[in-house]
Amino acid sequence: MSFFSSFFLLVSFLFFSPCLSTRTSPFFSTKPINPTNYHKIQSYTWHEFGKFVDATRGNKINGISELKKYFHRFGYLKMDNLNFTDLFDDHLEHALIKYQEKLGLIVTGKLDENTVSQIISPRCGVSDFAPKFMHAKRHYAFFSGRPRWSRSIPIILTYAFSPENVITSLSKSEIKGAFRRAFSHWASVIPVTFSESNDYGFADIKIGFYKGDHGDGEPFDGVLGVLAHAFSPETGRFHLDAAETWAVDFDREKSDEAIDLESVATHEIGHLLGLAHTSVQEAVMFPSLRPREKKVDLKIDDIKGIQALYGSNPNFNDQALSESDTSISNGVALSKRPFTWSNFILFLILSIAM
Repeated sequence: MSFFSSFFLLVSFLFFSPCLSTRTSPFFSTKPINPTNYHKIQSYTWHEFGKFVDATRGNKINGISELKKYFHRFGYLKMDNLNFTDLFDDHLEHALIKYQEKLGLIVTGKLDENTVSQIISPRCGVSDFAPKFMHAKRHYAFFSGRPRWSRSIPIILTYAFSPENVITSLSKSEIKGAFRRAFSHWASVIPVTFSESNDYGFADIKIGFYKGDHGDGEPFDGVLGVLAHAFSPETGRFHLDAAETWAVDFDREKSDEAIDLESVATHEIGHLLGLAHTSVQEAVMFPSLRPREKKVDLKIDDIKGIQALYGSNPNFNDQALSESDTSISNGVALSKRPFTWSNFILFLILSIAM
């Protein structure tokens, strides 16, 4: 082999050879709560679950019964007898494994830090359990029966805000602006138009802020627990927890407990249209959102799911989706190989062999 050929091979190998690295999600599972930071989540509804880190089957710990109720509420624990005990039994282990599988966590069957961190996180109140229409290669899901708004395409849906169930921490214009942006995210990819109405009684989608038990069988539980819930088509009910610190501008709202209104609205609108929860952590339809987190851009998983129900907006250009988004959704990222002496030695061995 000539000197120039060897030099070219060396440069190509060290600096331009692609390598695939497994995705590290920037959202939840890769950032377990450090024990020294537990004081920062004392206001979370489920912060007491932090004491269960490293618990495994056979352990009996005071409060495990509340964790069982959590899994039962979100569809992971099916029991005819609702007399939950504090024993980490086979039922809880099975529910935990299903939870880890559904939310893209490492499946251990144990309450490791990543899993407990995810459980503690504020989230949507809609159940995660929608196995009937899960996909083999994609992760988006639909509600049982695959409901959607059954009007002819293109569809126009009206929405209105409850005149009684309101919050005063944000102005009406700020709230309406956040919802207008949230609806536009979905309207840009499907042939559905959303129009605000002043007639709350006759609007297709009815939005309101509520506290505690508000009569729909899904009571809110206080700050940083269940943030909101919405019902599948064509019910149109959209309820947000009035106890939260809702924000539209994190530069102005300094609270550590602030929740981005547009992010939650975008997620819940997905439910109103017929999407259930996904296991893709980067997607809007992933069930959790932490304080001061903004998550409003639809990912490929969100778009493919909603277009499976309604088709594509004729003005939507799927080529506009970035290659980076595609690589993330496939769970890998492309990177350049860094220079290391081990690479150099490998190059020499290859050169001699040739």
